Amino acid sequence: MKSQTIRRWSFVHTWTSLICTLFLLMLAVTGLPLIFHHEIDHLLGNTPEFKTMPANTPPLDLQKLVAAAEAHRPGEVMQYFGWDEDTPDAVTTIMAATAGTEPNASHTFLLDARTGEAYEQPAANGGFTMIMLRLHTDMYAGPWGMLFLGSMGVMFVIAIVSGVVLYAPFMRRLKFATVRPDKSTRVRWLDLHNLIGVVTLTWALVVGVTGVINACADLVIAAWRNDSLAAMIAPYRDAPPLQQRAPATHLLDIAEAAVPGMAADFIAFPGTRFSSEHHYAVFMKGATHLTSHLLTPVLIDASNLQVTAIVERPWYMDAMGMSQPLHFGDYGGMPMKVLWAALDVLTIIVLGSGLYLWWVRRRAAASVGAARGELAG
Repeated sequence: MKSQTIRRWSFVHTWTSLICTLFLLMLAVTGLPLIFHHEIDHLLGNTPEFKTMPANTPPLDLQKLVAAAEAHRPGEVMQYFGWDEDTPDAVTTIMAATAGTEPNASHTFLLDARTGEAYEQPAANGGFTMIMLRLHTDMYAGPWGMLFLGSMGVMFVIAIVSGVVLYAPFMRRLKFATVRPDKSTRVRWLDLHNLIGVVTLTWALVVGVTGVINACADLVIAAWRNDSLAAMIAPYRDAPPLQQRAPATHLLDIAEAAVPGMAADFIAFPGTRFSSEHHYAVFMKGATHLTSHLLTPVLIDASNLQVTAIVERPWYMDAMGMSQPLHFGDYGGMPMKVLWAALDVLTIIVLGSGLYLWWVRRRAAASVGAARGELAG
């Protein structure tokens, strides 16, 4: 590779790395506890213990759970019901002052599906893991914070690609994984920086790209609302406001009959950003570990419980659905989480060593410049 080309790639690598490194360090540090958020919440006592009941105790129908939620948070309205395979007796419930309240201003708690008893979830309303999540996703700056961190993710991907380009000619002079112990501290750190960077290359690219996709979540959801959802609810555009909502009792049965072989992931109540003013939207997931992250919305008329549409799932919603669990290593249980955590720590070392190498080179260049100035004087 010609020296001029190397200098250009070095310039790209240096400045893209410098621009994003501090923010990436923050993302790597906050992302580490998020990998184990279930375990941390349990350790901190944020996971409620439900009453022990016979194994065949049936769940309450959905309308009774709605009534229990409204009794727990009087004056607020239903936004979402959600289910988690790890806690089959719990129904995640989200309520707010209005159906259209933005997510960070909503209140999340659990309902015992068998009794309707409510259990608060501190972790979902300002606890440690929620603080880490907000810092990791938007730095408490809302959509603009998400887009800014997304741009840092793009810089990170460019830094990785440029680093690979620079590493190729460098390794022609040395065997792979060589760390020269007889050299200066700076050279040893350069060797470690290059070695760890190459070892974590694929993982870093995966996390960087999925992080950029996740940062665009609000834009993706808005595109879905303006495209697929808007087309499905077009017949209701001039309909009068919904006066009375049909009971939610049979929503799951209706949705399961509409898309056999799938199970409910969450229900968006009328007026939320995942439904319309006139519909319940039941988001159904596949039966396999992979397809469980690909959701198909079933729109049900909230006045008469008739299925009006099964909304098309565009590719960008699939990309977002797949990227979110992949970003945090939620695909393969504890072994995957441990691997993700180890790679996260190695990435922190790469980022920190990159800053160190830049600072040392900058100081050396300044010293050389001062010495030349003294000689010239």
